[in-house]
Amino acid sequence: MHVELPEKRYYSIGEVAKAFKVNTSLIRFWEKEFDVLKPKKNAKGTRKFTQEDIKNLKLIYHLVKERGFKLEGAKIHLKEEKKKTLNNFEIISKLEGIKVELLKIKDQL
Repeated sequence: MHVELPEKRYYSIGEVAKAFKVNTSLIRFWEKEFDVLKPKKNAKGTRKFTQEDIKNLKLIYHLVKERGFKLEGAKIHLKEEKKKTLNNFEIISKLEGIKVELLKIKDQL
């Protein structure tokens, strides 16, 4: 899945949910379930997601939504094979980004 977010330091939960095409409640649920998600919170409790959080969300989304992992399976997979999974996922993400750019160029021709 290719997620398009503008280059910023922090993203609101609404921006993140819209980019992933999911409800904000799912993002909050995943935050409770997965230890790797730790968005910053201000005094009011508003979540602010960093680039690292977005990268972790992409990985969780890939495991749960695209590969069909159950939550427990995704947690175990993240703990045991995080480096391997992360490397593979980064390669897939880069290739998907290249595909999107190539399709844009094709449409312009």
